[in-house]
Amino acid sequence: MRPHLVCVGGEDHALRVPFFLELRARGFQITAVSTCDGASFRRHGISHKGYEFDRFSNGSGKAGAIRALRELIAELRPDIVQSFDTKPNLLAPLAARGRVPVVRTINGLGWTFSSLALRALMLRPLFIGLQRLASLWTAATVFQNRDDQKFFHRYRLLGHGTNCLIPGSGIDIGAFAAAQHLGPPAARLRQEFGLESAEVIMFVGRLTRQKGIPTLLKAVPKVLARRPNARFVLVGPWQSEGPFAVAESKIRQLGSNVVVLGKRCDIPALLGIADVFAFPTEYREGVPRVLLEAALAGLPIVASRMPGCTDVVQDGWNGHLVAPRDPDALANRIVDLLADRQRAVNMGRRSVDLVKERFALSGVVDQYSDLYRNVLAARSDGSPGPSFLARHPSNSRMGESR
Repeated sequence: MRPHLVCVGGEDHALRVPFFLELRARGFQITAVSTCDGASFRRHGISHKGYEFDRFSNGSGKAGAIRALRELIAELRPDIVQSFDTKPNLLAPLAARGRVPVVRTINGLGWTFSSLALRALMLRPLFIGLQRLASLWTAATVFQNRDDQKFFHRYRLLGHGTNCLIPGSGIDIGAFAAAQHLGPPAARLRQEFGLESAEVIMFVGRLTRQKGIPTLLKAVPKVLARRPNARFVLVGPWQSEGPFAVAESKIRQLGSNVVVLGKRCDIPALLGIADVFAFPTEYREGVPRVLLEAALAGLPIVASRMPGCTDVVQDGWNGHLVAPRDPDALANRIVDLLADRQRAVNMGRRSVDLVKERFALSGVVDQYSDLYRNVLAARSDGSPGPSFLARHPSNSRMGESR
């Protein structure tokens, strides 16, 4: 029998296609449920169903989304449901309500626990209450970093389900290398963007305040004052980011010193033109995929000292960690790496080794596969099974972890 796994996510769910393909190869029947159009899933022979919710809304539409998911679960009749992302992690357990076991992956705590805005502060008690409610119908909770795991324990948001630590959703190292090889050479891309002799600092991600773009823009003139040949390249969606987007005028005022490429599908090749990767996020990440890609590209990284980032970047070893919202510290560390190229290259090599050892897709999928089979076994005999935690002792409950 092939267990039927229904995976629920948001608009970026297609980024998990390699993860789903690996699970399918291990004997699972996969159906993806997301708010995107589904073309990427169908291209790989993965069944897809759509539903809708507004990711910028903090209230309206939730009842309709829960109802839509409940109907999809009834139609698809899965053996297990897996949810990713902040809102799906609330919606899926509330839709299933114990009819089918739900595994939720906490890949960050989202805007509510990242922003210092009054609205975010006011919404935090509501978020905690909803997570506590969702935990009543959650069979297992997967954390991508220990900070989030500690948070859920502190506020008792786990109910009676199992919880464990699995670092990220994994990265397909072979596919990344192939994309680098098949993409345009770095020299051609540098010429295309007018960066032939520049020292390139790259950011990849949503161009929003939460991702630290204002901090990065404030750091630009500080870096240029000491490295006049430096140029900043920003890669990622912009106009689609609604109220979170950084104003275009803020970026344009820096002129040709900042190159904005928008959303791209050739990230592995683009990373090849960079000398330093900057990620000044203010957002509570799970394990940011872009950091894994930058690390696998052999880049030294300057990132915020935020949950998720600290799981990839070890300060002074494969990059630098700085306080969020600190453009001076960000600029200083970028300049340090540009000024000492050999040290930067050594850091990049360590990043490659780290990703291959800890975040390779095959190892991550092995852990998820074990967890799903354990949850299904527990469901069949009516008692919690220890097999997953026994095979992966590093994923023990928080009372036994460092």
